[in-house]
Amino acid sequence: MKEPVTNAFTEGQVLLVDKPLEWTSHDVVAKIRSTLRIKKVGHAGTLDPLATGLLIVCTGKFTKRINEYMAREKEYTGTITLGAVTPTYDLESEPDQFRDYHHITPQQVEETLQQFRGVIQQVPPIHSAVKQKGKPVYLLARKGLDVVLEPRTIAIHAFEITRYAWPVLHFRVVCSTGTYIRSLAHDLGQALGCGAFLSSLCRTRIGEFPLEEARSLPDTLAWIREMLAAGAAAKTDS
Repeated sequence: MKEPVTNAFTEGQVLLVDKPLEWTSHDVVAKIRSTLRIKKVGHAGTLDPLATGLLIVCTGKFTKRINEYMAREKEYTGTITLGAVTPTYDLESEPDQFRDYHHITPQQVEETLQQFRGVIQQVPPIHSAVKQKGKPVYLLARKGLDVVLEPRTIAIHAFEITRYAWPVLHFRVVCSTGTYIRSLAHDLGQALGCGAFLSSLCRTRIGEFPLEEARSLPDTLAWIREMLAAGAAAKTDS
């Protein structure tokens, strides 16, 4: 027998979830959907499995607002590792093409960052969910097929190095929707001439929603179960 679902979820809720490491955004939505036992659940902006941080999950009628939330400014923190590249631009694949990074200076990094601020053109990673001829390009890339993607216009409102721990650069980025932080890390490495890849990532804000207001996934699920139990009790009492 299905649990009764409170009107709060079918009418619409915005859930702020701190996505766990190695979970896909789809995994989080599927877990919440199965707990709620309603079909209308979706997220407002994918986080890669190796990224953590803020994931907005909408339920019920609020799923109509997903595109609105997706269009908002994003903020990220994380680390970029110099001296190698990876096919996926992050640690989902093994680093290779190792190069010397010891000659790179903080001043050189700061000067290079200038070309990655403001309105710029960015090519998405070929290992991404961008579709070509109706299929995600990562499926083509995995088969070893040539994938050519066109650059896209994005806006980088802030890109700063918050700490140097060679060869690791700790960074903060504020950007428009559609920005691939993996590509930003890769492109910075190419511009510096030593290669680089994204070694960690956390989304800390979407629009006016900060990560500090998000619940962990276990706490989110526990709260949902409490709400469902309260709804069931109220229905029984009536």
